[in-house]
Amino acid sequence: MKTIEDGRDWLKAEEWEMEVETDQQKGIPHPPLQKPVPEGARLIELIPPEQISLGDVPLREAIARRRSRRLFAREPLTLEELSFLLWATQGVKEVIRDGVATFRTVPSAGARHPFETYLSVHRVEGLSPGIYRYLPLEHRLALLREETELPERIVRAALGQKFVGEAAVVFIWAALPYRTEWRYSIRSHKVIAIDAGHVCQNLYLACEAIGAGTCAVGAYSQVSMDALLGVDGTEEFTVYLAPVGKLL
Repeated sequence: MKTIEDGRDWLKAEEWEMEVETDQQKGIPHPPLQKPVPEGARLIELIPPEQISLGDVPLREAIARRRSRRLFAREPLTLEELSFLLWATQGVKEVIRDGVATFRTVPSAGARHPFETYLSVHRVEGLSPGIYRYLPLEHRLALLREETELPERIVRAALGQKFVGEAAVVFIWAALPYRTEWRYSIRSHKVIAIDAGHVCQNLYLACEAIGAGTCAVGAYSQVSMDALLGVDGTEEFTVYLAPVGKLL
């Protein structure tokens, strides 16, 4: 039986003292910076970052306001608001090292950025309810499938937490561990968890800047949430989610 002490081990940095030959050092080609778009998927253009007119709240004020919020208005998000939140959490500023890595709006160990951002869209102006994936290299959305019963499904997958289904949109981050393992091998998994925190904190601050709110959620059914996204649960799997909505 696993003990509390066993569960602490992955938080330690002991692997960084080990001699490990990584796939990068072996000359194995790097994994793609983002997953390919499914054939036939409908692409939605987002508002380019330089054209977004939102989010001018002073940083000090956004930090002071920051809190977990579980009560959301029925008002939908606009496409500009969603564009801003996506750019703030995973926006690409520059592709570097001949396409090996990216600089984004959040830090990541080795600039590996191991996450794909999925959206359970419930109420966003101009978007049909459904599951979408953010394409950070192009700053677009790919519609994976339309679905009207998502609020009910995502509440079940989130172990009955009703506020998750009441959001206008739910950000769901899935990890592709090999993006980081390629560079860091067995040392990767602590920093993947740290990277998730960077992403979600940017979402908190960006929400506060536009009069919206969010609440980080780490309790969910792994099998059900992975099935909702259509990921395999091994090479890619859910690690974090955050419902977002306008404030009451």
